[in-house]
Amino acid sequence: MTDDLDTRDKLTFDRSHCPIACALDNLGDKWTLLIIRDLLLGKKRYQAFLLSPEKIATNILADRLKKLKTAGIITQQAYQQNPTRYEYFLTQKGEDLRPVIEALLVWGKAHHPGTKTFQPINHQ
Repeated sequence: MTDDLDTRDKLTFDRSHCPIACALDNLGDKWTLLIIRDLLLGKKRYQAFLLSPEKIATNILADRLKKLKTAGIITQQAYQQNPTRYEYFLTQKGEDLRPVIEALLVWGKAHHPGTKTFQPINHQ
């Protein structure tokens, strides 16, 4: 049986061995969770992310998508060639963030009256 410390020694940690700190290394800026929110709502394409009301800058969006892909939270699949354009999808690791996003939604609605939730996108 492998000890947790043995397993941890094989991993790399950006800041500490704390699971919250490790999660924040991947998710700890204001844009990343909003991109994940949009993916959970059904957005898949770069231009669709740019239409979100928070108005993410293109350079920040490109950087966050790259970081999410490197972290194994999303994958990308080309839907067009010349120029190549991608659709983005949550991996299981990304889907596992659904209850986290839902908990933030409940907390935000409780503590920020007047906020509204966005509806999922219906792809046809």
